[in-house]
Amino acid sequence: MNSSSVTNTAVVDTTPMLPLFAMPTAFLFPFLLLCFSAFCCFVFRLTLAGRSGCRKLPLPPGSMGWPYVGETFQLYSNDPNTFFALKQKRYGPVFKTHILGCPCVMVSSPEAARFVLVTRAQLFKPTFPASKERMIGPQAIFFQQGDYHAHLRRLVLRAFLPEGIRGSVAGIEAVALRALRSWDGRLVNTFQELKTYAFNVAILSIFGQEEISCLEDLKQCYYTLEKGYNSMPINLPGTLFYKAMKARKQLAQIVANIVRSRRTQRDTSPNDLLGSFMNAKEDLSDDQIADNVIGVIFAARDTTASVLTWIIKYLGDNPGILKAVTEEQEQITKSKGNESLTWADTKNMPLTSRVIQETMRVASILSFTFREAVEDVEYQGKFEVAPKPNTFMPFGNGTHSCPGNELAKLEMLVLLHHLTTKHTWSTVRSPSGIQFGPFALPTNGLPLRFSLKSTAA
Repeated sequence: MNSSSVTNTAVVDTTPMLPLFAMPTAFLFPFLLLCFSAFCCFVFRLTLAGRSGCRKLPLPPGSMGWPYVGETFQLYSNDPNTFFALKQKRYGPVFKTHILGCPCVMVSSPEAARFVLVTRAQLFKPTFPASKERMIGPQAIFFQQGDYHAHLRRLVLRAFLPEGIRGSVAGIEAVALRALRSWDGRLVNTFQELKTYAFNVAILSIFGQEEISCLEDLKQCYYTLEKGYNSMPINLPGTLFYKAMKARKQLAQIVANIVRSRRTQRDTSPNDLLGSFMNAKEDLSDDQIADNVIGVIFAARDTTASVLTWIIKYLGDNPGILKAVTEEQEQITKSKGNESLTWADTKNMPLTSRVIQETMRVASILSFTFREAVEDVEYQGKFEVAPKPNTFMPFGNGTHSCPGNELAKLEMLVLLHHLTTKHTWSTVRSPSGIQFGPFALPTNGLPLRFSLKSTAA
């Protein structure tokens, strides 16, 4: 694999655990996707490390699909696991393809994932197709490595580690209660409502106060950007990509205005993520701050909402588990009376935490992510990787693992506490199954009708 290669990593958890829920076989396919730069679709023999005298290495078999489009539509219009399973059956565990304008190599197995993410992580850097990098911002943490990545990660962790978020419980609880009240008596698209919840928690965590003056403008720009995120990068008026890039500029300006306002007020407290970025010692430019703020919103919204949607579905499908979770949460309520949740309370929810972990295991949310080789790499040839279990990585692994995992778990626990103790829900007639867009979700976003329990009214 040539040094200009890009590695896309997708790890679907297959750890042998005692299941809480029945596991659909569609989620049992671990894979690792490796992308290489565009010129490689015409070069089929590349030298290792660019050294003269080295033996030439062939690219793996596979198909590149249509010019420019590649096999993007085959991947995104169907179950990604079906796409990769068919490819693996035809070409074997290593094959090439072409996704979102990016020629790719797929390497299957947990051992391959560990090779890229942990064992030989220094040989790879996070990367995305150029269109996605433009939308999020080229200076966002996802696209970095080395000292700059370590610096950004330290700033994010300062805001999102337990020490940074333990004071956010009351704010997140207020967001959760407001969301649940708005669902009462309504038929809702569960996933869309949970996306709003996750967005509001992200805004709270980034800016320290959810009710910022430009919140509505920020939301609308972000929603437009999100709609074009997985579109073909055709920057012509009227296309989703064009609208998304226009919204991206507006979003950056909104963030820049917030930064200027905070600097004027001399309010650069590190208690929120923006304060951590703006600390005078960190010397981040406004563009760097904007790219990373937008990137964190992207990372925090759909993934958390997807997990919560599946949790609610699985709890509804497994009454015994729902009853046990509800009893655990009611014990906390009884011990507190009318007091608000505390950080200590969220650490006293072992069964609910297991349900979250099991859901992330069963309903793997991300089918793949991206890495780019920084030098020539040969896998299953020169390097020998011991076959160690490495199949359950819901927040990634290594130096680029998700720094916001504690915040994600906290907002899920808080919402589930109030959902199970104060509300009931029922399904409506809707086609069963799974949709992909690109996250795996219950069909139609899981339409449900929520109601307050009589004792909670």
